[in-house]
Amino acid sequence: MTQRASTRFTAVARIGLLLLVIVATGTGCGMFKRKKTVEAQPVEQMFETAHQAMMNGNWERAQTNFRALVAQYPYGPYTEQALMESAYAQYKAGKLDDAVSSIDKFLRTYPTHRNVPYMYYLRGLSNSTRDAVFLQRVWKLDSSRRDLSTPMQGYNDFSIVAERYPNSRYAADARQRMVYLRNQFARHEMDTALYYMRRDAWISAATRARYLLETYPQSEYQNDAVAVLGEAYTHLGNKTLADDARRVLQLNDPKHPWLTGEWPKYPWAIRKLNPFAGEKSPASGASLHKKD
Repeated sequence: MTQRASTRFTAVARIGLLLLVIVATGTGCGMFKRKKTVEAQPVEQMFETAHQAMMNGNWERAQTNFRALVAQYPYGPYTEQALMESAYAQYKAGKLDDAVSSIDKFLRTYPTHRNVPYMYYLRGLSNSTRDAVFLQRVWKLDSSRRDLSTPMQGYNDFSIVAERYPNSRYAADARQRMVYLRNQFARHEMDTALYYMRRDAWISAATRARYLLETYPQSEYQNDAVAVLGEAYTHLGNKTLADDARRVLQLNDPKHPWLTGEWPKYPWAIRKLNPFAGEKSPASGASLHKKD
């Protein structure tokens, strides 16, 4: 009886072992087949899948699929187009660092490609809005109050498009964006000058105003900068320079409120409790100087 039980146990063990082998083999084959199916996708099919996702506005899936295509097929015409479209999808998805990285890779790999002007233009779009998405969405800050290093890079990118490729379809828009960015940079300097004025730091305010006029001539804030100089020199007791500033302002902007002692109008004192508020900008909705 013991021998019969032992024989029965041996038979059951063999059957169990056989089932385990079958299951393991079947699972392994299935995994191998699935992996083989993915890797065996032709480049045309991978590109079409990614492109369709982008056409549908599914930027996340599009940039993921384009990246997979580039990884599997690192060279070829589909790869060139995939790199460009991947960068655009990343830009639209708000992944601006990734977009700039993809653009830089494209420019290094294909420096003479016919779409190089477009890639510099797209890099300008990405750089000019980097670091601003979080600040503007969460803290509602205007773009002139953030760090200007990446917008400066965007300005340089647009400058490359306008100067190296003046006949490209992107040159005109690049020049317009350069004007906008210059005004943002000038506004940043103006906000800083107002900050110093609010705290009676007249030398620092005058220094900022002079820098604005020298660095960003013909900006939207040149007359405000002259008004800062007039106010600063008045408080510093330099009547000659204060009178010069007044004459320049009367000539270029005779309706400027500083000429009648109504500029600047500082915000409510409690606003200073908000560390993200800063000073009101002349370009904000509650402008210190509302031009007619």
